[in-house]
Formats: sequence, structure tokens, C-alpha cells
Amino acid sequence: METNGSAGRRPLAFPLLKGQKALVTGANSGIGKATAISLGRVGADVVVNYVSGEDAAEEVVREIESFGVRAYAHEADVSQEDQVVDMVSRMVKEFGTIDVMVANAGLQRDAPLTDMTMDQWHKVLDVNLTGQFLCAREAAKEFMRRGVVPEVSRSAGKIICMSSVHQLIPWTGHVNYAASKGGVQMLMATLAQELAPYRIRVNAVAPGAIRTPINRSAWDTPEAEADLLRLVPYHRVGDPDDIANVVAAVASDLFDYVVGTTLYVDGGMTLFPGFATGG
Repeated sequence: METNGSAGRRPLAFPLLKGQKALVTGANSGIGKATAISLGRVGADVVVNYVSGEDAAEEVVREIESFGVRAYAHEADVSQEDQVVDMVSRMVKEFGTIDVMVANAGLQRDAPLTDMTMDQWHKVLDVNLTGQFLCAREAAKEFMRRGVVPEVSRSAGKIICMSSVHQLIPWTGHVNYAASKGGVQMLMATLAQELAPYRIRVNAVAPGAIRTPINRSAWDTPEAEADLLRLVPYHRVGDPDDIANVVAAVASDLFDYVVGTTLYVDGGMTLFPGFATGG
């Protein structure tokens, strides 16, 4: 469950990724926006991918540039192979390489099973799962071509897949979304196994209830928030910066020996709080 709008939690503020080049998909709003800004704040040059909303993407670029690093916006649909290939190729030309791929772009098309259309099913799987495969594949090609540059990072490259607590928790009425995130978990783990010998680190971050526009109705009234917090033992709804700070850390050499892991950033949602009183 991902729910946008930061409550102002202080982000990381030291050069974890100085000199590195990062690409964040779906980066003009929500978790992607916060992540792109966080990576710029800790020293990375950043490509801000978006599929619509150019003005918002350019605003993110300006904020990233205010940290003294480079950034530009790139329109691309991550479910389209040619557009992903072109996006990464342009980045390599303009920035020289890529060090961090954050495969964040995702969407929901909700319906009960018996009402769900093939268009709803395919759209979610195409963006949420195929999009991550395509982004990981193109980044890995460049990581393997370049190899490790010790003065930049101990690894040849980092791929961070944005998953969800719903890679673990079933979600009635959202079978396409839950299936896509379950697929992301196994995509990530298999890529991690395959790419680790090349010193490429692949991990996932799985948000819980986060204040994002994708499900504003779940938290934008006191009644809705109180209902949502029954699922969160830590008893607050997360903010995009809660996710962005974890992504920045995972992308850095502080996490150099973390490979093939999903980090749940969920206030304890995956502890199945319904069972705290015996179920």
C-alpha cells in the first residue's frame, strides 16, 4: 500500500553519492520525486524520468540543481523497450555512465477480480514489472561494460527496485498490483544472484503506507487516517522522505555487502498487526 506529500522529515545531508550518476523512474511526484531529490542532495547527478507532467519534472530538476549537481528530465514510458533503451543511452552520453538505477515507476488500476479487464491487468504488469526488468537490463549492460571504478564506488553499479508490502501481503481488489509486486520480489532476487559476480548490487525497498497521491483517500481525513493506522504498529503514516532516505543509503557503499535483500519501510505493517491481540 502506497499512500504523497512529505511532512518535512529531515533528509540525509552528507555526500554519500558524490560523483555518482543516478536515474530515477517516475520521479516527478511522490516517492520518486523525493528519491530523486534525496540522491541529488547527497551528491549524485540525477536523471528525472517521467511519463507525463513535464512541468513537475522540471521543478524537480531545478531543486536537484540547487545542490550544485547536474540534473535533467527525460520523458519515457518504462513499459516501452525502445524508450528505456533511448533513456539510458542518452544518460550515458550526457553523464558519461550510470551508477544507480532506481526502478520506481508504478501505478494502480484497481478492480475486483471478476470486474478486472485485460487492459487493467496488462497495464499494471507492463509498468510495474516489465518496466523494472527493462530498466535493470539496460543499467546492467552499462555496469558490466564499465566495471568497478574504485574512486567512485566499491560496486560496479546499484539497481534498486521499488516494491511494496504487497509483495508479501495479499490485497483484495488489487490482484494485478499485488501480483506485480510479488513479481518484483523474485525479479530482484534473481537479478541479484545473476549480477553479484560482476559486483553489481540489486536490492528492493518495499514501502508501506506512505502519503502519496496514488491513494490520498486512505489518509487525507482524520477518519481515513485512523482507519489506516490500525494496520501500522508504529502509528504514523510514512512520508516520501522515509523511503527516499533509505534508497540513498542502500545506493551508497554503506550498504556494500547488502545484496538481494528487500528492506521493508512500513512502520511494522508486515508484522500483521491484526494478530497482536491474538487474531
